Amino acid sequence: MNPATRDALMGVTTATLTTVLLKKGVRFCYIAGSRPIVPGAAKRIVGPAFTLRFTPTREDLATVESWSSPRSTRAAIEDMPEGCVAVADAMGNTAAGIFGDILCARMAKKGVAGLVTDGMVRDGAGVIGTGLPVFCQGYVAPASVAALNFVGWQEVIGCGGVTVVPGDIIVADQDGAVVIPAALLDAVTEAAVEQERLEGWIMKEVEKGLALPGLYPPNAETKARYEADRAKG
Repeated sequence: MNPATRDALMGVTTATLTTVLLKKGVRFCYIAGSRPIVPGAAKRIVGPAFTLRFTPTREDLATVESWSSPRSTRAAIEDMPEGCVAVADAMGNTAAGIFGDILCARMAKKGVAGLVTDGMVRDGAGVIGTGLPVFCQGYVAPASVAALNFVGWQEVIGCGGVTVVPGDIIVADQDGAVVIPAALLDAVTEAAVEQERLEGWIMKEVEKGLALPGLYPPNAETKARYEADRAKG
């Protein structure tokens, strides 16, 4: 993703993106259950998806010793490039936290843009203290192996009802997290920027007291007035 596209998406809300993606035939793009760990304090994040996958715990696999395995969350974190968004499929499990404060601190140190999961984290206050933007269902005390088994990274996953392919673009803000398929990135970004611009203009019209019919969504006359105002600068 080039810097200009990233900068453009930093000015677009996830609400706008879901509408744009819907118009392009993508209905399942919003990761259910993934909300800012601190409500009201989320900053928008944008970056390519770095995927992680958990399965239900199995006693012979999900052990404390597994944390030292070459196939572990620790190893996956060391593979994360700067600017990526870690997206973890926890199957919506709320019985254990996938990451705690130390792992999140390492991600922040590596320049990871944020963590998005349909599950939980642990060490809530510590995770918040790392400054890493985290979007999840909340936080609990038990460690991941109490309910989950980590199986791999950088593969296609399902998270919060959405298929996520490594390299898809993630945008997350106060309303949650959205997945933009990589192949649609340029078209979606262009349409989303224009929609934000149009809706900003419509909001000003609403503040003037104009009625909604014909204004939102705009009819031909409204679109003509919008274009005329844009031409004036």
